[in-house]
Amino acid sequence: MAPVAINESTVPKPTTVQELKAAQPINPFYSPANGDDVDDSAYEFARYKPSFPNIQWPPLEEITVTDRGQFADPEKKALFSAAKKVKHLTPVIGTELVGIDLRQLSSQQKDELSLLVAERGVVFFRDQELNIHEQLELARHWGPLHKHATTPIPREPGLEEVHVVYNDASRRPDPTAFSKLELWHSDVSYEIQPPSTTSLKVITGPEYGGDTLWSSGYALYSSFSPGFQKYLEGLHAVHSAVAQADGARAAGLPVRREPIESTHPLVRVHPTTGWKSIYVNPGFTRRIVGVPKAESDAILNILFHQISENPDFQVRFHWEPNSIAFWDNRIVTHTATFDFWPHTRHALRATPHGEKPTSVEEYERASGKVAKDRQVEIWKQQGLAVPGVQNGSKPRGYND
Repeated sequence: MAPVAINESTVPKPTTVQELKAAQPINPFYSPANGDDVDDSAYEFARYKPSFPNIQWPPLEEITVTDRGQFADPEKKALFSAAKKVKHLTPVIGTELVGIDLRQLSSQQKDELSLLVAERGVVFFRDQELNIHEQLELARHWGPLHKHATTPIPREPGLEEVHVVYNDASRRPDPTAFSKLELWHSDVSYEIQPPSTTSLKVITGPEYGGDTLWSSGYALYSSFSPGFQKYLEGLHAVHSAVAQADGARAAGLPVRREPIESTHPLVRVHPTTGWKSIYVNPGFTRRIVGVPKAESDAILNILFHQISENPDFQVRFHWEPNSIAFWDNRIVTHTATFDFWPHTRHALRATPHGEKPTSVEEYERASGKVAKDRQVEIWKQQGLAVPGVQNGSKPRGYND
């Protein structure tokens, strides 16, 4: 057998022996990076590296948020006409728009982007030159911006609304400290009004590795039998910030706002699409209210494993510098792959608040509309018969 040539320039390696020896195993979800690994003088984005100011913020209070997707053209003509190409990446989740400069979006196009994200879960753009101030301005179109209580903000003053995602050679993810399952999450779902149309731009990344995956809560809901769907619609679950705050304190970092726990409907309805979505995540959801613990554990176990293990609900994106993703935290969960150590992965997030999560009962009572199953609505639009629930199963072939 002929020897295989290896391009040593692409083989991951620490930049120095000292960095390798200093690398501390960590749980990347609950233990944020401080970014003090190496000399910053040659790093272009040193001003956006993590900082942890020891300041205190008051508790969040309810605010009025109107989803901008409600004002969009359902056909999204203004947005789509500006794109060179619209690429749907899977049937249920993920779309990439090619040829659009996000700095040039009109108010109408921003509304249509919000609707597209609400329908497709996550929308991707590459080669975007917008800076963090322009990213924040775009995010404010969709709602007041969230300030995170424990995770880092940039060193540059005046950017407290920016969430820094950063990992480098000094931090080696330790698989003994966490399971891959628990890294799936919807951002700060414990807040009274969790996020809506969230954006993340990668400014430094590895040549390969460091991908992000998203899983559709719409598709998860649609996958269950009508009886189980109805049962889930009546449940509420507790989402907790405590573990994240404890992780910060254990690392010697300040907690800028005291952690809270909030109870949200297990099935929420998106205010613009009217579609039902499962709203739990392994990172922050702790228990279902009002049922025995064994029942709560069993239900959450089913949901968590379907989120993380069912590829039909997922899309995976490989970042390049200046790639940006917009996802709707109300209807998707996501996770990162920590397979790029010892390389650096650096990204900046802008996070608008959404409305308080709305149950099926609350949505239908307030709107006078019937909440919908996304998959059923798509079948109807395509003129397809909606399949009924089968009693028993038939043998079938499967070819890959």
